Amino acid sequence: MQIRAVVFDLFDTLVDLHFENIPRTEIDGKPLPPSVPALHEATRTRLAISLDAFAGALAEIDLAFRDSHYALDREVPTEQRFEALARRLGVADPDLPGLLTSVHMGVFRDQVRVPGHHAPLLAELASLRAIGLCSNFSHSQTAVSILEDADLARHLDAVVISDAVGLRKPRREIFEVVLARLGVAPEQALHVGDSLRADVVGAAGLGMQTAWITRRVKDPRAALEAYQGPAPDFTIRDLAELPALLGA
Repeated sequence: MQIRAVVFDLFDTLVDLHFENIPRTEIDGKPLPPSVPALHEATRTRLAISLDAFAGALAEIDLAFRDSHYALDREVPTEQRFEALARRLGVADPDLPGLLTSVHMGVFRDQVRVPGHHAPLLAELASLRAIGLCSNFSHSQTAVSILEDADLARHLDAVVISDAVGLRKPRREIFEVVLARLGVAPEQALHVGDSLRADVVGAAGLGMQTAWITRRVKDPRAALEAYQGPAPDFTIRDLAELPALLGA
């Protein structure tokens, strides 16, 4: 059946994340997540706490969400995560979760890079087909602002972010939302993403065609060897291959 819509993942698909460029802070030889030092400094304006203790408290919060949310592919919005952290630290300041969200997303945004040919490519595809976005991300406002700054948002007919839906890929429900907004059946859509589990398994399970993009995949061969799900219908290195693939 003819492809009437193309749905894209966001990070390392439409835009790239370069967290490898951030110097890593370590505790006992273990690297901390990139934003933890900046989050710690922001928290210290409200509470005297060591980096070690702060990192431990945040790890405990994430562990608490593991069984209730992450293991079930349920999204934890960023501010909800930091509200739980504030309670864990005993900080009653209602502004702290918002401050930490702003700091965390600032670190995140600083690592976003946009390939220069993506905006005109999206414009070309949008002239022929409906275009959607389906992304796992915990803060919709940041995702939308990234799309706007990259001049990608105006080419998208539907934008679905997991924090707004409450569920993450590969859950079928989040794909159903974007397909409904685009007004197409699963078999009429191609989903493009870099994650075999989230993008290929999720979309294929619903009956969508899939394109696995490997531009930011460190070792595609090893990733495929370790993967046990449905094979992607297409494997591409760059989004520039899509017009030929679609017959545009």
